[in-house]
Amino acid sequence: MVVTNHRVDVPLDWNEPSGATISVHAREVVAAEHADDAKWPAIVWFQGGPGHEVAFPESRGSWLAQLLTRYRVLLLDQRGTGLSTPLDARSLPFSDPVALGNYLRHFRQDSIVRDAERLRATLYGERTDWYVFGQSFGGFCSLTYLSSIPEHVRGVIITGGFAPVLHETEEICTRLFNHVATRNAEYYERFPGDAARVRRIVDHLQTGKEVDGHGRPLSARRFLMLGGKLGLQHGAAELHGIIERADNDLEQLGVLSGVVHAHVAGMMSPATNPIYTVLHEAAYSNGPATLWAAERARLADPRYSADAQPAPYFTGEAVFPWMMEELPELQPLREVADVLAEMDGWPALYDIPRLRANAVPVVGTLYWDDEYVERAMALETVALLGNCRPWITNEYEHGGYRVDPARVADRLFSMLDDLTARSTSP
Repeated sequence: MVVTNHRVDVPLDWNEPSGATISVHAREVVAAEHADDAKWPAIVWFQGGPGHEVAFPESRGSWLAQLLTRYRVLLLDQRGTGLSTPLDARSLPFSDPVALGNYLRHFRQDSIVRDAERLRATLYGERTDWYVFGQSFGGFCSLTYLSSIPEHVRGVIITGGFAPVLHETEEICTRLFNHVATRNAEYYERFPGDAARVRRIVDHLQTGKEVDGHGRPLSARRFLMLGGKLGLQHGAAELHGIIERADNDLEQLGVLSGVVHAHVAGMMSPATNPIYTVLHEAAYSNGPATLWAAERARLADPRYSADAQPAPYFTGEAVFPWMMEELPELQPLREVADVLAEMDGWPALYDIPRLRANAVPVVGTLYWDDEYVERAMALETVALLGNCRPWITNEYEHGGYRVDPARVADRLFSMLDDLTARSTSP
């Protein structure tokens, strides 16, 4: 591979192009055998998230290897992540939570796609077209791209990221929690002995005596966030292994081992970019304030109560306000998180009439049992999106493109080529 760093300055607020600026970084990766081919087409990579950076491409493997057979790949560090004017809870640009909220509100999809357009024009020329790839939240970005500035997009690949464009945060969170409840029921049916184990673990955690190696207490509600693993390939079996270990720890040690604590900490590392914490729900909003919708959905459903019998349900991927109290690393974000949760008047992320009239070829995977993107809402998006061909499958979970990259890539590339040919035929 040949890896080249690129950086451009962009407006913090694209509606005020002469105002404050930030820098956006991307790594262009091209197969060595195509490095000198100026006509080799480019594709921009929109990472999952929000707020997750793209790792340095240390090897030519997995999904990147598949893309390199067809494209030069622009690995975009979305604003605020990686090398793009990074954010960290220990070094925030404003101390005032309102000023910080007004700054961070510009770090959603609508700004990210404008940054990508600036990179496209700068690196490849104003008239050059390219392709778009979006995984998970990256798919949300892709749909925002098609809603706002699709003129130079030749084709789009989305994996697990057909955003619920017809719904607002409140309904999205409620329906996601209902869906995650189904995954919990399946889990307890598959591992019936775990109900008693989880009950014992939660009862122990509610005593308030369990602390990690740093002396920090572990709450039951944070432990139950391990349900995020139910969205991973073989994640139910992995969760079962953790529950077995934790229950055995209590029986033989009287405390949870460091291994179990590490699993809990890894579900949403507080070292990740603050964007994930403070904009997770805002990434769904087309206007209304989010008001901690996931926490309200959790509290409204008794199945997620720590006192639920025979055992509480695990929560899925979500951000809750109490995280900023329990995790010292996130405490600097508490006030701004509240400011953003109460912020109203978010710009619309999607233009529904334009998506219906879309002519850009779009292909992608819609995972039938996806824990993170509820399928009924994803199916609605697929149905309304013009010139879209989905691969609807229950063979994979949310990260199927990582689990079986060659097969998934072959199928999606074939679908994209066929749809492109049909779109351009007279």
